[in-house]
Amino acid sequence: MPEIKEILPFLIPLAIVEFALLIYTLRHILTHRTYRHGSRALWIIVTLVGMQFIGPILYFLLGREES
Repeated sequence: MPEIKEILPFLIPLAIVEFALLIYTLRHILTHRTYRHGSRALWIIVTLVGMQFIGPILYFLLGREES
């Protein structure tokens, strides 16, 4: 089993990208009024509950309305 020190160089950038995507997605949800499917509250819940890439990616694939 690999020690945490061995996989830490991989985990730190992954966590940074994950939180950056989460922040960008929440900012986008809060600044737009219309969504292709669902409502603002639904997409905030999906984004926060599915925080590990899945929630934000679902929003950008299914919820974001094209400008």
